[in-house]
Amino acid sequence: MENDSIARQRAELIIQVRSGNLSASEAAQRLGVSRKTYYKWEQRALAGMVTALSDRAGGRPALERDAEREGLHEQVQTLEEQIRQAGASPAD
Repeated sequence: MENDSIARQRAELIIQVRSGNLSASEAAQRLGVSRKTYYKWEQRALAGMVTALSDRAGGRPALERDAEREGLHEQVQTLEEQIRQAGASPAD
């Protein structure tokens, strides 16, 4: 939860700088970091916003095919069928 609070503080200061209400130097000072670090965070924040606002395909993402899992599933089905057939035949 504390990480969220820190992230929100950083976001608020970045918004203030981008709005022209605060200089990058002042924001960096309030955050206790260098201007270089402030600008690095600002770039990450803006990149994250662009990613979050990009259009995405609707629905759930497709599941990755797992060839090993599919092979095992087929083996189980084959064995279950063999068990059913063995149980249905008359005993000798």
